[in-house]
Amino acid sequence: MRRRHRHSDTGQAFPIYITVVAGLLFLAFAYLAVGQAAVNRGGAQTAADAAVLAAAQNGRDQLAAVWTADLLDPAKWKDVFEGNVPVDNPCARAEQLAAQNDATLHGCNWQLLRYTVDVETNKSVGDSVVPGTESIHSTASATAVIEPRCTFPGDAVGDDELPLLTCGGKPWKLDPDDEATLPAPEDLFDVHLADRQANHE
Repeated sequence: MRRRHRHSDTGQAFPIYITVVAGLLFLAFAYLAVGQAAVNRGGAQTAADAAVLAAAQNGRDQLAAVWTADLLDPAKWKDVFEGNVPVDNPCARAEQLAAQNDATLHGCNWQLLRYTVDVETNKSVGDSVVPGTESIHSTASATAVIEPRCTFPGDAVGDDELPLLTCGGKPWKLDPDDEATLPAPEDLFDVHLADRQANHE
């Protein structure tokens, strides 16, 4: 009689065991889905960061080129360092960087020294126990700013003398006849991320 009772208990426990194991497996797959989503979202943010930095660096290089062209006209320097000069569309480079990170550029805007992009991952989150994830793509936005690193006297100087330009604490003795001695774009401007945000769609 006791032996039959033990067999009965074992038979009753087996369905509970199966239920517990099934629940644990579901939780494991759910955590995997969360991980997949996090990886996808991280990829979107990486693409957005790379794209906006590429656009801002392109803008910085254009500003530096304008400054070099206007080197002999210091009255124009202020506009250059404030970004208040025409800049050709820098978004082609942003589109390239987004594509290199397996994403598509959906928006690229700039105003003076501030650049913003929006991207979407080409790959979805993927199949999981969570319904609908196979059609969900991550999106991300990022903003970068160009920050002038240089200061110079606002007062006029002699016709044959350019203002003393100080960039990052380093004074530059400007020689218009020797471009090799002029500051590089990264000496004139710093480019860095200012804001970033990733989501799912």
